[in-house]
Amino acid sequence: MKIADAHTHIFPSKISAKASKSIGDFYEIGMSYPADIEILRENEKKIGTERCLVCSAAVTAAQVTSINDFISSSCADAKKRGGLILVGFAAMHPEFTGIAEELDRAKELGLVGVKFHNDFQKFDIDDEHTISMYREIAKRGMPVLFHVGDNRYDYSSPQRVANLMRQVPDLKVIVSHFGGYRRWHEFKCLPVNGRIFFDTSSSLDFLPIDEANRILHHFGPDKFMFGTDFPMWDAEEELARFMKLDLSGQDLEDVLYNNFRKLFG
Repeated sequence: MKIADAHTHIFPSKISAKASKSIGDFYEIGMSYPADIEILRENEKKIGTERCLVCSAAVTAAQVTSINDFISSSCADAKKRGGLILVGFAAMHPEFTGIAEELDRAKELGLVGVKFHNDFQKFDIDDEHTISMYREIAKRGMPVLFHVGDNRYDYSSPQRVANLMRQVPDLKVIVSHFGGYRRWHEFKCLPVNGRIFFDTSSSLDFLPIDEANRILHHFGPDKFMFGTDFPMWDAEEELARFMKLDLSGQDLEDVLYNNFRKLFG
């Protein structure tokens, strides 16, 4: 089987262990690895992954350009090196000055989408002051990957995703974590249309398999992509959990690989 991993995080080697620990502390979950590109390679090699989406969220506006430089250079280095192919998403922050110009630069750097983690960044997904930012992203045909869901905060609730999609109808949205981490019961508020996609990351260790199957088939296997949320989980363990889903044949191949290729080329 061909495999693409639609949700991973990397940081520069000198801060990868610290960054991984910070994420683990936020969720009160032990992390499997430092968020280092070489460790990502080793982890994905265990399951034969061909392609990975790599990203990092900008907690402050000042981090945006350096993150975009790092992600793009990591993708370029991977292309020269051969083997695992990296597909990079840009970082952005609503307080960044020159959003349109930086999005253009990100595209020139080869970044194909934009990642937000609103619980880290501390702004509502559908904040009225951010709508113009999303319109600039949509204008450039870049999908947005949101961390969605947390039972401690409301910044990234599924309802806010639905509200945003009503306001920016041409924005493509990837909803992480089966529609909402620890808020899976709210999945039906999300639209079923051609602009919304999902990943399976950071869910299957908590979400009962029958509920995961219900969400999967409500939106359809053509809308889902496999994801590990590296460095949080081990790829072999996450794939084993994934294989318990009610998927077979073409649907299984689509979620593991084909949907990723269709969305990102």
